[in-house]
Amino acid sequence: MSTLIKSAKSIVPLLDRVLVQRAKAEAKTASGLYLPEKNVQKMNQATVLAVGPGFTDANGNKVVPQVAVGDHVLIPQFGGSSIKLKDDDEVVLFRDSEILAKLNE
Repeated sequence: MSTLIKSAKSIVPLLDRVLVQRAKAEAKTASGLYLPEKNVQKMNQATVLAVGPGFTDANGNKVVPQVAVGDHVLIPQFGGSSIKLKDDDEVVLFRDSEILAKLNE
């Protein structure tokens, strides 16, 4: 059953999950040539849209995610759970431990 979600705001991550939206790759080269959509690569940079509350480990310690809403992060090229939104956008759910790095600007 494939259901389109209205918007990313209606998705609330659980546990240590992080909802991100990939940065859009440029569809135009530096010299001004437009690239076909199928040739535009997925970028591994993303913006964090929502973060779960964390979880309690086996020792009873609270483990909170290392990122916050609005952070710019590096994500793996593949993986995560893709979610299609109604307006043809796509967001991806990752575990906090799968996020590679935070980008400082």
